[in-house]
Amino acid sequence: MRIGLIGTGRIGTFHAEVLSRLPAVDSLLVADADPERAAVAATRTGATAVPVDAMFTGAGALDALVICSATAAHAPLIARAARAGLPAFCEKPIALDLPGTLGALAEVEAAGSILQLGFMRRFDAGYGEARAAVRDGRLGRLHTVRALTSDPAPPPADYLPLSGGLYRDCLVHDFDILRWVTGREVSEVYATGSDAGPVMFREAGDVDTAAALLTLDDGTLATATATRCNGAGYDVRMELAGELDQLAVGLDDRTPLTSAEPEGPGTPPKPWPGFLERFAPAYEAELDAFLRVARGELANPCDGREALHALRIAEACEISRRDRRPVAMTEIPGG
Repeated sequence: MRIGLIGTGRIGTFHAEVLSRLPAVDSLLVADADPERAAVAATRTGATAVPVDAMFTGAGALDALVICSATAAHAPLIARAARAGLPAFCEKPIALDLPGTLGALAEVEAAGSILQLGFMRRFDAGYGEARAAVRDGRLGRLHTVRALTSDPAPPPADYLPLSGGLYRDCLVHDFDILRWVTGREVSEVYATGSDAGPVMFREAGDVDTAAALLTLDDGTLATATATRCNGAGYDVRMELAGELDQLAVGLDDRTPLTSAEPEGPGTPPKPWPGFLERFAPAYEAELDAFLRVARGELANPCDGREALHALRIAEACEISRRDRRPVAMTEIPGG
């Protein structure tokens, strides 16, 4: 397959390295708004650097496109790929707001093209096992779910105003995986946040730590928490408690968690440093699945509507935090 990739920052270069190793990829083209950065990524991965516009010229030049650009360019590139008939994989989000997301999805649906979104946790072995345990009844009636994402250090200050905020940028992964694992929809949220950490969060109108209580449509209660300031390491977990059993995702010998009990586990010698390391196998499985989707061998495991559902939950959380009230999902457009 001849694959194009747009955006050669950290995640784009990582994806290019993965694609270069996949047997189905015969040739890889990379592009970036900064041609020098694209050239560096091409040298590193054995790809060919081309201008962005070259991805969309020449009938049948590409078999599929991977979009890893800056967030503001996601929706326009999705639309261009749809109009060109190119199957597209895009890192989340489609856009930082509902109108932009709905507009891009309308382009995809009008063209009848393929769009797969980058929610890599769906391809993680632990989350897959948790989903199976819920589906086959091993946990019994699910009554409580706890999800968390804790980054070891804040992102650069200039990233924050472009990120969409902690709910849309970070917790959106927890919102997506909560729906995927449980098979339920969120009916109501109540969210709050704190900007008591580094001043750059207050300056950006964002929070460095957040918590949300989510009521699912079957009455199950879920909490989702996130922070940018978890110095112990990168910590992503989910705990599912049912009437028969409990299960934890992300609990292993690299989880940055120290027991206070005298006989409990101590500090892990090599805690997870970040998301690329923690989810490396999931990222590879995700892109392999996309190539199979593009070849017509697999149903789309995470289409654009899935991203819309997660973004709507994040939007409800932002309103709840601002207004200090519960927000029903029926208040959020696009359902």
